[in-house]
Amino acid sequence: MGESHRLFMTVLGGFCAELSAPVYHSSCFKACAAAAYIFATRSSALLSPISPRHSARMASLTPGQRYLLQQLPSLLAPPAVVYILSYIARAYLHLAVPTWLRVLAYAFSWPIAFTAFVQWHIYANARRARAFGAVMPPEIEHKWPGSFDLLQRLFALDKTQYFGHWLFQWREEYGDPFNFRVMFEDRIMTTEPEYIKYLLATDFSHYEKGPLLHSQFNTLLGSGVFNSDGEAWRFHRTITRPFFSRDRITDFDIFDRHAEHALDKMVARLREGVPVDWQDVVSRFTMDSATEFLFGKDVRSLDAPLPYPSTYAASTPPSGAAHKLSPNAGAGGAIHPSDRFRRAFQDALEATNLRGRFMRSWPLFEFWGDKVKPHLKAVDEFVDPIVDEALRTKAEKGAGVVAAEDRDHVRDDETLLDHLAKFTNDHKVIKDEILNILLAGRDTTACTLTFAIYALAEHPEVMRRLRKEVSSIVGLDQRPTYDNIREMKYMRAFINEVLRLWPPVPINLRCSIEPMTWKNVHPGEPDIYVPPQSRCVYSVLMMHRRKDLWGPDALIFDPDRFLDERLHKYLVANPYIFLPFNAGPRICLGQQFAYNEISFMLTRLLQRFSTITLRQDAHPEAIPPPGAERSPYAVDGRERVWMRSHLTGYVKNGLWVELEEAVPERDEAEAR
Repeated sequence: MGESHRLFMTVLGGFCAELSAPVYHSSCFKACAAAAYIFATRSSALLSPISPRHSARMASLTPGQRYLLQQLPSLLAPPAVVYILSYIARAYLHLAVPTWLRVLAYAFSWPIAFTAFVQWHIYANARRARAFGAVMPPEIEHKWPGSFDLLQRLFALDKTQYFGHWLFQWREEYGDPFNFRVMFEDRIMTTEPEYIKYLLATDFSHYEKGPLLHSQFNTLLGSGVFNSDGEAWRFHRTITRPFFSRDRITDFDIFDRHAEHALDKMVARLREGVPVDWQDVVSRFTMDSATEFLFGKDVRSLDAPLPYPSTYAASTPPSGAAHKLSPNAGAGGAIHPSDRFRRAFQDALEATNLRGRFMRSWPLFEFWGDKVKPHLKAVDEFVDPIVDEALRTKAEKGAGVVAAEDRDHVRDDETLLDHLAKFTNDHKVIKDEILNILLAGRDTTACTLTFAIYALAEHPEVMRRLRKEVSSIVGLDQRPTYDNIREMKYMRAFINEVLRLWPPVPINLRCSIEPMTWKNVHPGEPDIYVPPQSRCVYSVLMMHRRKDLWGPDALIFDPDRFLDERLHKYLVANPYIFLPFNAGPRICLGQQFAYNEISFMLTRLLQRFSTITLRQDAHPEAIPPPGAERSPYAVDGRERVWMRSHLTGYVKNGLWVELEEAVPERDEAEAR
């Protein structure tokens, strides 16, 4: 047992030394202490999911069962101490301990031990903060231990108020940053560009995604680039980067094919006199485009019928709806076979997001089974054969280890799957990476396109100006080129304004690896202390809407702010106030790909339609409650859609619109 055993004996010995010196030196006491130590250390080793000898056995257990087994040493330690002390009192001190007292001691050993641990944590943080000459961020006031009253209040507000309403209010009340300490864990929340810069760039190596986030997303994303840290992250980043070269992201054939398919389906539905859920359409467009780009084969989700609003004859559920459908349902179960992959991926993402509500104890709510895994059946059925085929083809060609200089070279006909197969033969590594890139490439783009059309519906003058730019640079029916997209300055400004007010990832986080400090942005005030293993939550949505960073019109939708003097006054002077694609070493590899895809789809839509009308009334479930619609934090003082987030943003229950088809003769006359 070595040094760890001697340390364990010293701690218990010191605890009992005041009672009786001979007790500590007795063979009986040493045997009890050694037994407790062996149980704690051996059980931790045996039950660790990292142990190679037991990984298969642990993998067969549910998340809740694994969690309880891993916590077993900690759960048994307090009553074990009570047992040892009661034995010592009875056998060596000849004290008769009543049964009722022993029962109470066993029962209260857990809350006493937990309270002691929590208080020690608070004391240690305060002491270390003083040593750094810093202070902890102000803590949100609460009445109940663990801030359970705050959680109850937040869950209630979440049903009636604007997204992040409480974050906006707390920042106004407590300043920046503040500590939302919930479930006895620190959550340091900030919207300050300088502090976010520490997390993402300046002190990048001192922060990570962290083990908690990894465990919550492991079922869906495995160890891919967005769910890994350290060397694993560097490996995934390195093997993926060459694929996002300029030549790859400027080939618009895939975009064109799927954009035409999507818009044709919209036209057919609109000619029935029925509004269209644009969010549903673009989620299919981005899914089909992304899967063809990544796999060389798309899931053909656009082949499935479009949903009807609830005021019409509904045959399929709308996007963003809280539908409860079997993950294996076919056409008879309300899910079209062509749409199974997209629905399954979406449901898996929503189930994964729910884990975040329960913090570290999330596995207890999945004690009888992993609630994400069933949704992945359709995903596995599509992805696994394609990965197997790529590896089989590689083996048949005799391509073992690929030379380093050949790895970075990407052929014109090479998919990301083919590219990854050059680096590894590990099926899981390839699959994890593909699904990670799919999530980023599909969800973030779909979110931006959704809110872009909402903005056009609310600002017809912006749409007219965009159509004029498209007409003059691209034409009314030509396919846009990469040079066309670069030339459309107002289009880029429009997309940036959408990304500013509705960023695809509105809230993100990092976990501190060691004690850190943030230089206070207010001169003369002490620095901010960040304890080790603390979750640091940052909101680019809130930062993008701050009037002190973007001017008094920060909540007004105005693409011109990216073209006029405001660009130099605010953004050029402080680039970290605009982070729709993250920053630092983890900056999004596919941001230019996303700009191209969004610009292409918007150009094609503007060529075919002249006006957009919001029709949330066609699907009343999509109308936000008054507290969300008229929120003081809403864009333009009123948002007629209900923004939500499950890692990426979306509109709850869909974005229902009517579009008027463009008349070429009228467009030509206006152009003249």
